[in-house]
Amino acid sequence: MAQDLPPQGGYEPRNLPARGFRPGYYLLGMFAIMGYGWYKYIKGVRELNELGREKMWSRIHLIPLLQAENDRDQVRRYWADQDREQELLGKKTKVYHSDRFVRPTYSISPTNISK
Repeated sequence: MAQDLPPQGGYEPRNLPARGFRPGYYLLGMFAIMGYGWYKYIKGVRELNELGREKMWSRIHLIPLLQAENDRDQVRRYWADQDREQELLGKKTKVYHSDRFVRPTYSISPTNISK
């Protein structure tokens, strides 16, 4: 059996279009998509920074309110303690020999101590 060979003088030239776009267009599209991504990323970072700043300032402005609430609770405990002492001892007692208010210190000790 004879081998199939190209015709004498070769095949006629064919005009085949290249598939897809030129590489420059792909590169341009990639840079456009990356640029948009960086734009959104930087915008998001700025938004997070602004939210953090807002959170910090809200905490700073809430400190006096929380301190006042703590002070009211401490005064309530102080007066309850004074009433309890008077009920038990029958008289008002002073820990210190002055009328100056001394902030009490409370320590919490564990009830169950494991060894």
